[in-house]
Parts: sequence; C-alpha cells; structure tokens
Amino acid sequence: MKNRPTRKSFQAKLDQMVRQLRNDIVTGRYAAGDFLPSETALVEQYELSNKSIRRGLDQLVEEGYIIKKHRIGAMVTEAARQSKVTITLGVSPSIERDLDLQHVLDSFHQDNPGIRVKTITFSTSTSFDYLNTARQYLENGLIDVMSINHINFQEFAEHESTHLLEPLAPNAKHYPFLTEAFTLKKKTYVQPLVFTPVILCYNKDHFREADLLEPDSSWTWDDVARAAEKLAKPPERHGLYFHLLSENRWPVFLLQSGMTFRREEEGRYRLNGTKLMDSIELCGELIHNRKAFPNFMSENSDDAIQLFLQEKLSLTLINYLSLNEFKDSDLNYDICPLPYINKPATLLISIGMAINAKSDQKEAAGMLVDYLASEKAQRLLRERTLSIPSMKPIAEWKPENVDETLNRPESYYLFKDIMPTYHFHRDLNLTANQFKSLKSTLQLYWSGLLDKNELASKLEEELEASVP
Repeated sequence: MKNRPTRKSFQAKLDQMVRQLRNDIVTGRYAAGDFLPSETALVEQYELSNKSIRRGLDQLVEEGYIIKKHRIGAMVTEAARQSKVTITLGVSPSIERDLDLQHVLDSFHQDNPGIRVKTITFSTSTSFDYLNTARQYLENGLIDVMSINHINFQEFAEHESTHLLEPLAPNAKHYPFLTEAFTLKKKTYVQPLVFTPVILCYNKDHFREADLLEPDSSWTWDDVARAAEKLAKPPERHGLYFHLLSENRWPVFLLQSGMTFRREEEGRYRLNGTKLMDSIELCGELIHNRKAFPNFMSENSDDAIQLFLQEKLSLTLINYLSLNEFKDSDLNYDICPLPYINKPATLLISIGMAINAKSDQKEAAGMLVDYLASEKAQRLLRERTLSIPSMKPIAEWKPENVDETLNRPESYYLFKDIMPTYHFHRDLNLTANQFKSLKSTLQLYWSGLLDKNELASKLEEELEASVP
C-alpha cells in the first residue's frame, strides 16, 4: 500500500499530459488535421487510466485545440494553428552582440512557428550583484529563460538558490569544463553557449611603425611595459590600457601568482610577503607607469575597447566576446596569450542559458535552450560572431574555401593552445562576497590610500571576518 499512487500524483501526470500535448500542437509537432496518439498509446505513455486520458482530451477540446472524431481519434483544429506560446528571455546587455541574438532567434522562430520569444534586458553594476536582480525575476515569474555566466552561478550556489533553476541534461558535444562550471552535486543547471579567455590584443600597424616584434606567449608584464612605452605617442595614442576594476581584469594578476587564498592551520590568513601580494604590487606598478599606462578614467571595459577601436591604444586586455566590436571594422589587429608573472594563467568566462524552475512554459523554454545549444545555432554563432561556441566541433571548425566576411584575428584559434592556462574566478578560493570586499580594498591600495603593509593587514582581517 505504501507505493500506491496518490490522487495528487494522478493529477500531476494528467497536467503533464495536457501541457505536453498542448505544447506539441502549438509548436507545430502536430499540425492542423493531424491526429494525436490513440487513447491506448496515451494510457501507456503517461501511466493513466482511460478515464483520465479522456478527461485530459476533453480539456483540450474545451480550449479549442482538438475535436474528437468518433472511432477515429482526436484531431488538431485549424484554430489551434493560430495559437502561440510566448516565453520571456532575460538577458544581460551584451548578449545581443555576443550571440548575434536576434538572428539566432529569427532562425528559432522559423523552425518553431508556435513559439514566440520576447526578450527583456536586465543589468547590474557587476556580475557579483546579479543574484538579487535575477532572483526577483525568477520568483515573480517574469522570465522563463535567462542568460547567466559562471560568476552568476557561483552566487546562486553559495546562496543556495539553485532550486530556482531547472536541472538540464548536459550536451556531450560541449567542452566538459564548461558544463562542469554549471554543475552542482551532479546536477547541471545551465547550458553553456559561449566562452572566452582573457587575452592580449594589439594593433599590428603600431608595432610595425615602431619597428617592434609582435608579442607572443613568452612575454612577461615587464615586456609589455617596455613595449607600451615605445608605442605611446601622447596625446595621439597610448601604449597600454584596460579597465582594471572589471571583475574580468584584476583577478588575472592574482591567478598568475600561482597561489590561492587559504587559511593556515591556526585559521588565519597570511598574505604579507607572499606571491599574491607581489602580484598585486606588480599590477600597481604597471598601472602607475605613466609612460606606458595613461591616467584615463574609464567607467567600464567598453571604454578601453572603444579607445583601441579608434586606434588611440596599441595594447589592451580583452576577451573574444568583446572582439565582436571589431568584426565589421578594418582595424589591423591580432591577439596573443596574456603576459605572465610567475606562471602563464588567464581567466575564463563562460555564458549559458538557464530555465526558470517555476516557469509555466517549461517545454517551450527547454526547446529554446536546446536550440541555442544545438549544432545549427552554434554554427550560426561561429559564422556570424567572433565569440567561441561551447560546442567543441563547431568551435574548432576551420572552414575551407570560405570567404571570411568578418574581421577575424589571424590568431583566432589561440584559445585552443592556451586551454591549460584557463582558470575560473573560483580557483582563487574566494566567495562572491569576498571578491566584492577584496576589490574595494585593492581599489584603495591602487589609488594610493593604503600602503603595502596596511593592505596585507586589511585583507587578512576582511577575509577572516567573512569566513562562515
């Protein structure tokens, strides 16, 4: 008697059947004039009685999706063809550029005429402020699908909010390390779509004009500083610049220290005299070198990218997603691995899509996410953007005899060679809240409001105070 189905479980199965059949009709799986599976087939598929199946079909009749033909079956009506499911996709501001979203959605609509995708944009000052905004949209049912990166997901995991996201089936053709970044306790909550390492971008014409060899994987930050000094022609152009306070820039220097933030046996953090502190100090020396690095007041990384696009910079830190700003330009540029301190290391950024676990349109939402992760959509991304698709065969595809219309860098496939240097933010062993606190304190140091010893003490105190 223990395993006897409850009235509630019967209703859940019935609701599932009605939702699925309705969705299959609206999305075009069953066209007008087609017949649904027989009652016998539905009984077996949904493990319901004939009486329950008839009740569900009667509901679809009332809603105008089908009519019952005696001894023939349930036929989809002409009126049902006009019905459409609308799902809302919440995205960050850069997704339109990074995915060429409108073109991809147009393709999705063509393949799924019964589903309409409405997009809304929501933004925060940093990725580490994402959780509260996203949670409001999810809990209030304002979105069915949303874009999310690995930092966002880290916050969801740390604040035990992954229950707001629908578990997804991993795609075996996507790079495993991208799927793993969105997996918690063997459940995957985000389908990765694109990824990018942080890299060095340089103007080839400027290097040629200065009679300098182009940068390569052997370069240290000292090499970059020396080159930047020779490349600079103020006020016409500067040698090197990037928006240091971006959460995808300053952590690079800490990762290259080769250390992580860990407590010693007695439970305290010891930072003074460590390679972590050396990397912070080197970063400070670099950004205060006025021969190489200008005192430019940027609001975000887009400011630095626009300076580079206008050829007012010779070198900048960038990622593949931001390279899309150059795809229609005639800029003569290329990319190379980041310079290094103690070991080659770069920061990896991964972006994907998640489904609202409370969505009333989960089937349609799932179809959208599956499509975005499909070979067709991933190939569209590869052909129409400079972003790196998460599907390995598509990302590494090298088309032959194809006239490239985008201004793609000569070293585009660099991302394959530097995979051993990839690191996520979490590899520093910091929580999202610790990242926020660390950034604020480092900002004081790099602004000259703390000396090195004061910085070490303050960081140690803040890290210890933030330990649960």
